[in-house]
Amino acid sequence: QVQLVESGGGLAQAGGSLKLSCAASVRTGSMYAKAWFRQAPGLEREFVAAVSWDGVTTYYADSVKGRFTISRDNAKNTVYLRMNSLKPEDTAVYYCAAALTFHAVKSGPVWWGQGTQVTVSS
Repeated sequence: QVQLVESGGGLAQAGGSLKLSCAASVRTGSMYAKAWFRQAPGLEREFVAAVSWDGVTTYYADSVKGRFTISRDNAKNTVYLRMNSLKPEDTAVYYCAAALTFHAVKSGPVWWGQGTQVTVSS
């Protein structure tokens, strides 16, 4: 199994930036596809971005395309989400997730982190 721990959340101003990290506690976790989801109060959890196990393939939700960048450093068992040009509507709890395949991680992740709060003020 893969255990995931998010960090880097906090408060940012509109137009600002934050960088989230997702550390895997198991070395073999670096071989899984990874993704970021987010959930705002009263809303369903939504997909944000995904990256293949080797970092070659990425996919983004239309709402964050061009602003957010997902990347990974398998040597450190860590996945990142660089969030630029933040908007108030980006406010949510952000969750790291993992699955066996790139396809599955976008829609049906098996493993989830506990989440980290991101708040963007205007």
